[in-house]
Amino acid sequence: MPETITNHYLTGNFRPVAAEVTADHLTVVGQLPAELSGRYLRNGPNPIAEVDAANHHWFLGSGMVHGIRLHEGRAEWYRNRYVGSVEVSAVRGVDDIPGRNWNDSAGGPNTNVGGFAGTTWAMVEAGGCPVELTYELETVARNDFFGTLPGAFSAHPKFDPATGELHAMTYAWGQWIDHAQYVVVGPDGRVTKTVDVPMGMTMLHDMSITETYAVIYDQPCTVDLDLAFGGSPFPFRWNPSYGNRVGLLRRDAVTADDIVWIEVPVGYAFHPMNAYDTPDGRVVIDLCNYDRMFDRDVHGPFGDGLPRLERWELDPAAQRATITVLDDRPNEFPRHRGSLSTQPYRYGYTVRPATDHTSGWSTVKHDLETGACAEFDHGEGRAAGESVFVARDGSTAEDDGWLLTFVHDLGRDTAEFVVMDAQDLDRGYVASVELPQRIPFGFHGNWVGDASVAPST
Repeated sequence: MPETITNHYLTGNFRPVAAEVTADHLTVVGQLPAELSGRYLRNGPNPIAEVDAANHHWFLGSGMVHGIRLHEGRAEWYRNRYVGSVEVSAVRGVDDIPGRNWNDSAGGPNTNVGGFAGTTWAMVEAGGCPVELTYELETVARNDFFGTLPGAFSAHPKFDPATGELHAMTYAWGQWIDHAQYVVVGPDGRVTKTVDVPMGMTMLHDMSITETYAVIYDQPCTVDLDLAFGGSPFPFRWNPSYGNRVGLLRRDAVTADDIVWIEVPVGYAFHPMNAYDTPDGRVVIDLCNYDRMFDRDVHGPFGDGLPRLERWELDPAAQRATITVLDDRPNEFPRHRGSLSTQPYRYGYTVRPATDHTSGWSTVKHDLETGACAEFDHGEGRAAGESVFVARDGSTAEDDGWLLTFVHDLGRDTAEFVVMDAQDLDRGYVASVELPQRIPFGFHGNWVGDASVAPST
């Protein structure tokens, strides 16, 4: 008999949900802050068709956005919708969605979702074009920033609150085999600048910005050409001989000729927390770093080990890195107060993932000045997702605000939306909303206030 393949990223709360649900007037336990008027949105893979367990990777699968709308202390609706793509249209037997599909991708954005330039965008790495969504999360079209994006985009653009710009490092391993591209999008949602950066076929998941630099992570998780030409849907594998380096590209550069590359120890970081310049010309980056990636576990990120929180201090003059472990326990999905992007800051927020697929995931607040950690345990078998910080109206203290996330009850197979007080995690939930269906583990999202993207009229 053929061997049965157990792919943990298709079991438990990783498994997809089938229904697109709309639920109005949800019950709130506690008190939702009245100032929270807008939507908490989160994107993640949710295969719409049957998949081959032996070859399926968690990062694949049609995107599904889950959202909850808050207004004046009420939870007005929950919705989940597939993000439009060639694959989703084919399964549904309808015409492809509008918009230029520059690299003929069958998949769609399944990694991040947020609001920018008055528009709701679903995003993915490795070449895919963003997809515009309505306020109610229905697909509008692929949107290449209103015709100004020449090629690929990223799942992890960085917003500079001082300039109102989005910055992204983009790659497309099937089309651009010898370079990535630095992209700047202006506050009006139109691309103002691109710079090609010569580099290999690395999995360029994220980037950082400081006031001076765009930070590029050129890491040893690369395309395996044998897998790629053999038709593997996810050909990235651990390649320690590639080395590991960080590039500092001046944001005002028009070419990559003067980029400064700094070698760092072999490892892999999906997600930085924040980065900033120091007065003496160094760059400080806090990030979650793994020892290896897609080495033994070729279906997802957690089987080869879990990441620790590190601080990298980069000296571009000496081309040297100093690395300090801030927390050697598991930390992923780092966030901070967005208004302090590119600036020195004190507090960051992570998820403490478990070493198995059934235990709870706690929420952690890091005091980066003192080294203290406040950890909130959501309960036995309850797993929190990435926490998004939303500042309280009129706040002056850096941590005066709310943490928003979905919490998955693995025993009950249910999900809740929760609000926590970032200054006092011991307070418990300020408010919680039980949702009408389970939400599979997914990736990233944001709070999109109504002042950023207005409700439909």
